[in-house]
Amino acid sequence: MAISNYTELQTAVDNWLARSDLSGRSPEFIALCEAKLNRDLRCTQMERRSYTTVNLSSDEPEFISLPTDFQTMRRVRLSSVTGKPRLQFKSGVQADEYRYATDNTSAQPVYFTVFGDEMELIPTPILAHTIEMVYRSNIPALASNSTNWLLTLAPDIYLYGALMEAAAFIKEDSRIATWATGFSNALDGLNRLAQEQSNGAGPLEVRVSGSSIQ
Repeated sequence: MAISNYTELQTAVDNWLARSDLSGRSPEFIALCEAKLNRDLRCTQMERRSYTTVNLSSDEPEFISLPTDFQTMRRVRLSSVTGKPRLQFKSGVQADEYRYATDNTSAQPVYFTVFGDEMELIPTPILAHTIEMVYRSNIPALASNSTNWLLTLAPDIYLYGALMEAAAFIKEDSRIATWATGFSNALDGLNRLAQEQSNGAGPLEVRVSGSSIQ
């Protein structure tokens, strides 16, 4: 049967398990699979772009809430400034050291850091800049969506991942190895595809060390 939505995925998991005593447990196995994928999958489809504006009426305009599906930051730019300058990342300690050592009255931020679910701009902005964030996002959970881009792209990774979690639950070691192999192969294939997409569609050009482009 086709696996194109959350309901069909649950049915497929139940069919493959063929265990009447596990009826209704497939959402748990799927959720555990998604948690693993959020940690291990590196797909270009996980990258998102978001815009926000500095709130100068706030007591702390340097702090901006991160998107709810945020995982890690890829890039931050001031899109309202000519040339859209890119902000450089500093750790929390580096940010504190910079603030203590530098005049904090700059018209625009040049650095950023991340604290929990907030991003801090450094120095504190005095203009209502528009901030562009490119970040790695969580996979849209199937418990809240009838389908998502990953289920459309690779239903096998969801199926094998959920079955692997189920096998661990019912302590069937022989099935764990089989389904873990299917899951690992699907995961590796998607990560290789993402790497190829990041490197571009054209072939790599091999150059001899020391040569120059004519």
